[in-house]
Amino acid sequence: MSMDTLSKQNSKNFAEYPPQILRRAEVALRCAPFTVKLFANMAIQGVNLRAIAGNEGIKNQYSTKPTNLISTENDLLWLIQVGVLRREVDGQGITDSFRLTPMGHLLLDKWRSQTRFPIASLGDRCQNFWAQIQISRFL
Repeated sequence: MSMDTLSKQNSKNFAEYPPQILRRAEVALRCAPFTVKLFANMAIQGVNLRAIAGNEGIKNQYSTKPTNLISTENDLLWLIQVGVLRREVDGQGITDSFRLTPMGHLLLDKWRSQTRFPIASLGDRCQNFWAQIQISRFL
């Protein structure tokens, strides 16, 4: 394979996602209790779970409501499953820090100028809940 072919493959636009995948990820973001500031920081560096959960999450302006570690981690794991986040890895394995994926960067760009994501409708919340149930049936 020539170098030109490799360059073209590597420069493929990561923003080419099926609309239903983007819609599911967008709904998941809007239903999550997190702020745009959290995702803007995740675009630059990994953010530790303890900085997001509980009163620290409120103090850091990462969360819209105080939640415990388990609930926060579950919300973040759902965002991993829909393709918005990934867990950071260091030399010893997976850490408690999270970062954005290319799809996460794409969605963040849509709302970067706002302080919070648009409020999810009841329909969005039902759709998000149903998607979580459908995926969890196969885990």
